Amino acid sequence: MKIRAAVLDRSGCSKPYARSKPLRIAEVDLEPPGPGEVLVRIRAVGLCHSDLSVIDGTRPRPLPMVIGHEAAGIVESIGPGVTDLTVGTHVVSAFVPSCGHCAPCANNRPALCEPGFVSNSAGTLFSGSRRLSENHIALHHHLGVSGFATYAVISRTSLVAIDPTLPFEEAAIFGCAIITGVGAVANTAKLPAGASVAIVGLGGVGLASLLGARALNAGNIIAIDPDKKKRRLAEELGATHVFDPTESNTTQNIKQLLRGGADYAFEMAGNVAALELAFAVTGRGGTTISAGLAAPDARFPLPQTQLVAEERTLKGSYLGSCVPERDIPLYISWYRSGRLPITKLLDQSLKLEELNEAFDRLASGTALRQIVLPD
Repeated sequence: MKIRAAVLDRSGCSKPYARSKPLRIAEVDLEPPGPGEVLVRIRAVGLCHSDLSVIDGTRPRPLPMVIGHEAAGIVESIGPGVTDLTVGTHVVSAFVPSCGHCAPCANNRPALCEPGFVSNSAGTLFSGSRRLSENHIALHHHLGVSGFATYAVISRTSLVAIDPTLPFEEAAIFGCAIITGVGAVANTAKLPAGASVAIVGLGGVGLASLLGARALNAGNIIAIDPDKKKRRLAEELGATHVFDPTESNTTQNIKQLLRGGADYAFEMAGNVAALELAFAVTGRGGTTISAGLAAPDARFPLPQTQLVAEERTLKGSYLGSCVPERDIPLYISWYRSGRLPITKLLDQSLKLEELNEAFDRLASGTALRQIVLPD
């Protein structure tokens, strides 16, 4: 079938993207779903820094590629072997497919699925196949989703069925921003009630982690970002204190406020400076968690003596250490009950043709979660 999709032919284009136009909207071919795959009509898809990192080249991926990984839509048809979804089911994508059998999956850590890592890195679906092409040239899939399109063929293992009454533009962000941010707090940290929290980086994922900290009854919640509007929104969402990292004595002031530092500090900005700050404001015996994806060659100079003498913990968090089939419905229920006011994270809705300008806004830090409505 013919679909409309956002194709990235090359990475590292100069900014502004509104001028260099790294993404072009093209009519491409989409094959029917194969065994274990599902055809989804994409109804909403969020813009994420993981998409931007492919565009700017900090996270190299095989090209050409249809990008986008935070999607919600409706099942249109089902490939052989899929027995637990029906046409018309509303679904959210998870950007790591899971086999259920490798060592991480067997240990209830599907975010680390080994075959899923291989297929994502290769730009294929979980089966190893590519269902997208243009003029008989194969196009790669982005994280098994390729959501910036009117339709997508997606592995069943990359989809979670959801409540059909949830609006698509709200549902989409549960596939990345919410499970990554809330999951880092709930699963990676296993945050105990009353613990103090510091969050460095207040984009969509950082603010989602703030919502997660509030939902789990954290004590002091410190929100750190150079953008004044984001700090103001963090206060509205429940941050007890906000700080500008560019001001002098920020680290000392936070540690003084928290009587030595945070019990848990979260790096959500995707750069080494943010991780250094998160580690610096973590207290003795505390845990620093990094969920931001920096460039592959980025290095963090770990102070080993401090790590040992203060019994520190430094952890990574990918996909919020989530089990998507379990956690996406759970977090949706938290939203329904008022515990996660995720609508405050949503920015404007836009068309596929507006993607380049939207990524300029994301790159400049002026946007949270912009939502593309492909139809």
